[in-house]
Amino acid sequence: MYAVIEDSGQQFRVCEGDVVNVDVRDLPEDAKELEFPRVLLVSTEGNVKIGTPLVGDAKVVGEILNDEFKGEKVQIFKFRRRKHSRRKTGHRQKYIQVRITKIVA
Repeated sequence: MYAVIEDSGQQFRVCEGDVVNVDVRDLPEDAKELEFPRVLLVSTEGNVKIGTPLVGDAKVVGEILNDEFKGEKVQIFKFRRRKHSRRKTGHRQKYIQVRITKIVA
């Protein structure tokens, strides 16, 4: 059984037990679970439900493993030839680590 969910403009194909890194959001202090209500597709043993655009009354639930951590650094290098102009910066995106516990279809 797997599902395709949409979160923060990104689509993820998830199964139960998968670990997914999603963008940081405001959560209560005691939050232990995260719910993804935007389910685009659910597949169970050959039966496929495709949403138009979402699958009705379907959701994916996951437990939060790591509240907030930074991903790898991405180097940004801008260069204009023959102009003595170059700029190097970096960026580290913040994520929440979630383990998918159940898919409700």
